[in-house]
Amino acid sequence: MVRRPLGNHHDGPDTLLVTPETTHTEPVTAETARLASLVASARYVLWDMDGPICRLFAGYPAHQIAGELVAKIDQLGMGRLLTEQERSGNDPHDALRGVHERRPGSDLVLELEEWLTKRELEAVSKAMPTPYADPLIRTWSSSGVRFAITTNNAAVAAAAYVESRQLTDCFPYVYGRTSNLDLMKPNPHCLEEAIKAMGAVPSATLMIGDAATDLQAAQRAGVSFLGYARNEGKERDLREAGAGDVVRSMEQVLTVLRAAS
Repeated sequence: MVRRPLGNHHDGPDTLLVTPETTHTEPVTAETARLASLVASARYVLWDMDGPICRLFAGYPAHQIAGELVAKIDQLGMGRLLTEQERSGNDPHDALRGVHERRPGSDLVLELEEWLTKRELEAVSKAMPTPYADPLIRTWSSSGVRFAITTNNAAVAAAAYVESRQLTDCFPYVYGRTSNLDLMKPNPHCLEEAIKAMGAVPSATLMIGDAATDLQAAQRAGVSFLGYARNEGKERDLREAGAGDVVRSMEQVLTVLRAAS
């Protein structure tokens, strides 16, 4: 809640003045307190990769890969399986899911999933670390909190990325997309697998993600959720999906973590 100072004698008795200080100071304090509580209660953290940890497709844009995947589906004579929305989507997972929905378990789906995995591996060398993610991961992990990656990207691509950043020791558990696309988030499968592997307690586990599917998977797995939004559009999508805690920079998490140490 924002407190607004009462107006001076020139204002009516019910008039409230809003100053820049009063519009920002208290909400930020309340938000920081919520974030600090969320961080303090987390003994296990499940990380989505593309977003919170890095921009996997920073140098090999996802929309380009999506277009190439659609072209490949067309070349295979299966373009009719895609809706117009799936054909024009910026996320290659859209087209992949579309084919899976209409040809579940087929050799076509296996071929496309393998193709996408190769593209993701190629993207690793040009991926861009999310600002403050690396120091946050190292600092948090050194405090004894245990990490796992739970992503809709291929696990081999996620493992290759963390190795490229010398973060392998921080992520002993990496769970990603399998050939059974029904298990992709919002299905909580990869989260539940990570929870079991770590011997984690869901009530002490936090999921960090940047998409509504991450939030939905966290809710189904019974773990807390922290949204990461690198822009206003991402934040709006997360808020509309029901996310209560969202940060615009990993520096916010690093700050509260250092303040608590």
